[in-house]
Amino acid sequence: MERFRGTGVAMVTPFAADMTIDQDALRKLTEHLVSNGVNYLVVMGTTGENPTISTFEQDKIRSIVGEVNENRIPIVFGVGGNNTASVVERLNQLDYSGIDGILSASPYYNKPNQAGLIEHYHRLADASKAPIILYNVPGRTGSMMALETILKLAEHENIIGIKEASGNWVHCMDLIRLRPEGFLVISGDDNYTLPYLAAGMDGVISVVANAYAKEFSQMVRYGLDGNFENARYLHYKLLPMMNAIFDDGNPGGIKVVLEAMDICKGHMRLPLYPVKQEVADKIKSLM
Repeated sequence: MERFRGTGVAMVTPFAADMTIDQDALRKLTEHLVSNGVNYLVVMGTTGENPTISTFEQDKIRSIVGEVNENRIPIVFGVGGNNTASVVERLNQLDYSGIDGILSASPYYNKPNQAGLIEHYHRLADASKAPIILYNVPGRTGSMMALETILKLAEHENIIGIKEASGNWVHCMDLIRLRPEGFLVISGDDNYTLPYLAAGMDGVISVVANAYAKEFSQMVRYGLDGNFENARYLHYKLLPMMNAIFDDGNPGGIKVVLEAMDICKGHMRLPLYPVKQEVADKIKSLM
């Protein structure tokens, strides 16, 4: 579990102008992250636009990231959906070479009850050859994972933690207080990461760290070490950018920064669309 403490990065997927995967930019992004101190990579999360990327392309992306990474840091692969049988089939067929963990968001749109969520994740955890990290993000899924549900799932030997993006502070603190030993609680909100670390979380899966990998990772290390004076300095230095990149949708905002840094272009597949010009101008001014 220590492999997933600290800063994970929810990697964007670079696209060329014709909307094919920009493999050179993906290699450049991967090296940028690995060489600037992040603790692990998350491939094919929401920030990676996985709903519009075929399974063939997803596997190619994972392969390229793995080649560049050369086992320097762990890789978490996003596998999820709202059809349990299809997700289980995907996990059964997956090539797990180079995959250290699976991140799986709570099923969206169907709005299952808590018993359905427990059964869904139990079946995924039974099928997966890599440990599962739950992902609670009700703003995207329309379904909140209850505290009791998470604690029940934490009893499964192949479920090792949760990415918490509920924004519910009381829920998160109760989870930190009641979780079993070794169960990871990971922030899914960049701007809440430092206070979450102070409350006892184990790290973050970050969007802004796609660009500011070195600075954000150092902030997290300071927070985990209890050096909150230095952590606060970096937190408040990065906070305006953390907020701005989400002003008109993710990953449009962070791709503005990455394009300005000459790491990748800002192209996204529909229905995602580039941020409004005034938002792009604000983001660039903050750089």
